[in-house]
Amino acid sequence: MNFDLTEEHKAVRDAARDFAQNVLKPGVIDRDEEQRFPAAEIKELGELGFMGMMVDPKYGGSGMDTLSYALAIEEISKVDASTSVCLSVNNSLVCWGLETYGTEEQKLKYLVPLAKG
Repeated sequence: MNFDLTEEHKAVRDAARDFAQNVLKPGVIDRDEEQRFPAAEIKELGELGFMGMMVDPKYGGSGMDTLSYALAIEEISKVDASTSVCLSVNNSLVCWGLETYGTEEQKLKYLVPLAKG
């Protein structure tokens, strides 16, 4: 088996790491102590394509694979567990369920905005 990451996987990992270090880390303690939802940070993750990582691009997602998703979750989790949980729930529970079991109407109404963050 080849366990080397592709250049695309490395790019996703590095983008997530950069976001975590430069955007999340500076305010992580304050958000945690104030029990404040990371709304601005989640919006920015959406703009970067991380909120709908495995969603088909026709529904506003990035169309990435599971390994890309896992790499992003790992990098975000290292810095901000709360934001990581939001990212994980949106991608794996909500978007996946809608894309897999939702009607076309539900996908257009809910999945598109969720995938965009």
